[in-house]
Amino acid sequence: MSLLTVQLLRGLTGLTWRLPVQRAQIHSKPPWEEFGTMDVAVGFTSCFLCLLLPSGWVLSHLESYKKWE
Repeated sequence: MSLLTVQLLRGLTGLTWRLPVQRAQIHSKPPWEEFGTMDVAVGFTSCFLCLLLPSGWVLSHLESYKKWE
Protein backbone atom coordinates (compact mmCIF):
# COMPACT_ATOMS: atom_id res chain seq x y z
CA MET A 1 0.00 0.00 0.00
CA SER A 2 1.12 3.45 -0.67
CA LEU A 3 1.75 6.00 2.04
CA LEU A 4 -1.20 8.08 0.86
CA THR A 5 -3.59 5.13 1.31
CA VAL A 6 -2.31 4.45 4.80
CA GLN A 7 -2.73 8.07 5.82
CA LEU A 8 -6.22 8.19 4.32
CA LEU A 9 -7.28 5.07 6.22
CA ARG A 10 -5.86 6.40 9.47
CA GLY A 11 -7.71 9.65 8.96
CA LEU A 12 -11.00 7.89 8.36
CA THR A 13 -10.69 5.65 11.40
CA GLY A 14 -9.72 8.64 13.52
CA LEU A 15 -12.98 10.37 12.61
CA THR A 16 -15.08 7.41 13.65
CA TRP A 17 -13.26 7.20 16.98
CA ARG A 18 -14.52 10.64 17.98
CA LEU A 19 -18.20 10.10 17.08
CA PRO A 20 -20.58 10.00 20.05
CA VAL A 21 -22.14 6.64 20.79
CA GLN A 22 -25.85 6.66 21.49
CA ARG A 23 -26.90 4.47 24.38
CA ALA A 24 -30.39 3.21 25.00
CA GLN A 25 -32.16 4.55 28.03
CA ILE A 26 -33.89 1.43 29.32
CA HIS A 27 -35.71 1.58 32.60
CA SER A 28 -37.78 -1.31 33.84
CA LYS A 29 -40.27 -1.41 36.64
CA PRO A 30 -41.81 -4.33 38.46
CA PRO A 31 -45.13 -5.52 37.03
CA TRP A 32 -48.28 -3.94 38.41
CA GLU A 33 -49.81 -7.34 39.12
CA GLU A 34 -48.40 -10.84 39.29
CA PHE A 35 -48.90 -13.27 36.42
CA GLY A 36 -51.32 -16.04 37.20
CA THR A 37 -50.94 -19.71 36.38
CA MET A 38 -53.33 -19.41 33.44
CA ASP A 39 -51.38 -16.48 31.98
CA VAL A 40 -48.13 -18.42 32.15
CA ALA A 41 -49.74 -21.54 30.66
CA VAL A 42 -51.19 -19.57 27.74
CA GLY A 43 -47.84 -17.87 27.12
CA PHE A 44 -45.85 -21.10 27.11
CA THR A 45 -48.41 -22.85 24.93
CA SER A 46 -48.44 -20.06 22.36
CA CYS A 47 -44.62 -19.99 22.26
CA PHE A 48 -44.56 -23.74 21.75
CA LEU A 49 -47.17 -23.66 18.98
CA CYS A 50 -45.71 -20.68 17.14
CA LEU A 51 -41.98 -21.36 17.41
CA LEU A 52 -41.12 -24.92 18.33
CA LEU A 53 -43.81 -26.89 16.50
CA PRO A 54 -43.08 -25.57 12.96
CA SER A 55 -39.31 -25.90 13.37
CA GLY A 56 -39.72 -29.43 14.71
CA TRP A 57 -41.92 -30.34 11.75
CA VAL A 58 -39.34 -29.00 9.29
CA LEU A 59 -36.52 -30.87 11.03
CA SER A 60 -38.48 -34.12 11.06
CA HIS A 61 -39.21 -33.85 7.31
CA LEU A 62 -35.70 -32.74 6.34
CA GLU A 63 -34.95 -35.91 4.38
CA SER A 64 -38.02 -35.45 2.17
CA TYR A 65 -36.88 -31.89 1.38
CA LYS A 66 -33.51 -33.17 0.15
CA LYS A 67 -35.09 -35.48 -2.46
CA TRP A 68 -35.66 -34.26 -6.01
CA GLU A 69 -39.12 -35.02 -7.30
